[in-house]
Amino acid sequence: MPLVIVPTPVGNMEDITLRALRELRLADVIACEDTRRTLKLLNRYGIKKPLLSYHRHNERSRAQELLRRMQGGERVALVSDAGTPGISDPGYALIEAASSAGILVDALPGANAILPALLLSGIRPYPFMFAGFPEAVGAKGLKKLERLAGLDATLVFFAAPHDLSRELAALLSCLGDRDAAIVREISKIHQEVIRDSLSGLADTAASREIKGEIVIVVAGGSETAEAPDWRAEALDMKARGIFDKEIAGALFERYSIPRNEVKAFLIETSEVKDDD
Repeated sequence: MPLVIVPTPVGNMEDITLRALRELRLADVIACEDTRRTLKLLNRYGIKKPLLSYHRHNERSRAQELLRRMQGGERVALVSDAGTPGISDPGYALIEAASSAGILVDALPGANAILPALLLSGIRPYPFMFAGFPEAVGAKGLKKLERLAGLDATLVFFAAPHDLSRELAALLSCLGDRDAAIVREISKIHQEVIRDSLSGLADTAASREIKGEIVIVVAGGSETAEAPDWRAEALDMKARGIFDKEIAGALFERYSIPRNEVKAFLIETSEVKDDD
């Protein structure tokens, strides 16, 4: 019998499809990240099914157990606490094992946090790359972030509230200052979108506690980011009386030059002229 990947709501319990409910009712067993969380959803819709815990600490062993059950004729529904299993939540080990064993795997479309955050951010939605959680710890993690700097694609990250300041600082250090957004508590009562530069978001995270489920969306880099004439353009705009902040914003939009880099160049140039 098949393995069916069933997305569940990321916040509002009404964000579940009729097909998802049908598959949960058809399942012989539901493999779930947290049985307590899944039980609340099932109770909401009057579904009573056996639950089997399937999380990061047991996913390899549970995958083999569930594989044997499917080979024995049982239908397994795979869910996570919220959204689509296997993307960032546990699930890939079971999907891989079932696929390798020739068991039919079906994936239902449905709730996820990535696409709503991308659209709510106001940043160009395509192309984009989902990069998971920022690996902001140690040289190896920073190296992985630095590899993303040159991609001409919007970057989407998940973030934990307790690590948010550190993760934003790592993104700023590795990617440079870019337009970005924090999207939190998607589809919940306290849904919020904070749009700013990465440096601005880092300041915000340092000055207030940002709680809940968080997605960070960061504007992509550009192949023209190292355009040799941006400094000349900056000086020309400065000579025409345009404020530094506006110049930095315009060059960021045109070449993805970090705003702080443009401002530092203009300040340095002004100081040189003052010395003369």
